[in-house]
Amino acid sequence: MDNLIFCLNATVPIFFLMILGMAFRKMGLITKPLSVGLNSLVFKVAIPVLLFKDMAETDFGAGFDWKFIILCLTATALSIGIAAAMSMIFAKRDFRAEFVQASYRSSASLLGIAFIESLYGSSKMAPLMVLGSVPLYNIAAVLILTLWGPEEEGEKRKIDGHFFAELGRGIITNPIILGILGGSMWAFVKLPIPVVMGKTMNYLAALATPLGLMSMGASFDVSEALGELKPAVAASALKLVVFAAIFLPIAVAVGFRRDQLVSFLVMTASPTTVSCFVMAKNMGHKGTLTASVTLLTTFAGAFTLTGWLFVLKFMGLV
Repeated sequence: MDNLIFCLNATVPIFFLMILGMAFRKMGLITKPLSVGLNSLVFKVAIPVLLFKDMAETDFGAGFDWKFIILCLTATALSIGIAAAMSMIFAKRDFRAEFVQASYRSSASLLGIAFIESLYGSSKMAPLMVLGSVPLYNIAAVLILTLWGPEEEGEKRKIDGHFFAELGRGIITNPIILGILGGSMWAFVKLPIPVVMGKTMNYLAALATPLGLMSMGASFDVSEALGELKPAVAASALKLVVFAAIFLPIAVAVGFRRDQLVSFLVMTASPTTVSCFVMAKNMGHKGTLTASVTLLTTFAGAFTLTGWLFVLKFMGLV
């Protein structure tokens, strides 16, 4: 019951912020242009600052477990491949990129650290999990959302030199990628973060989740979401159940336990992160399927995550 209450306390406020966004749109407090502006602010400022901060504060020398990082990286890469294959079955062409991204991207940095600290009092393994998954999350998302970008009716995307030049430009100028690279370089150089800079980053990073969730709720179209219910349910099942069922036994067999295993659980089975929606919208996609998956995984994730944790505790692994 304590684990269920903890998960509900972590996920229900996220769900309510999305509902508030819907209510604010109905009340006229968040208009369509404002929701577009909020998405742009979160994508170009809040999330990059959050990721820069996470990476800059990572100690690459203390307790650096390469075996754990490689496992997280491998599981993430395989999850992307599985999601891409499943998208061919469950999603229409215009929604495949959203299906893939929403299936594999977890709330690793937002939910993970709080979840692990609640159980063990510290989150030493969380930054390593973030390092092994989040950079690949974002690089793969840029590639997928560009390669499977929306096409005009009757128009086919040409895969030529110009396309690859645009793809490369999109990756190296993507604010989220820049945030990760900048934070990583800061950490490697081991520069201290000045107090003024640190507090400013904290304020900006704190905007990412509430603004992103409310703008998502304001942009959410129930009728369109119901039309894409089948792929939303399939992507949610991958996110909360299938990937954990595949990769958790591997992590156990390799020898990971306690906070390592809980970190890995958060990566493979936590709800879809709000940054999926923000990135999809800012790269020209509708965002309807992404919002639906985020809504479903946020609501169901409290129960599935608690269920996974119960199984691991029952087996004496955490």
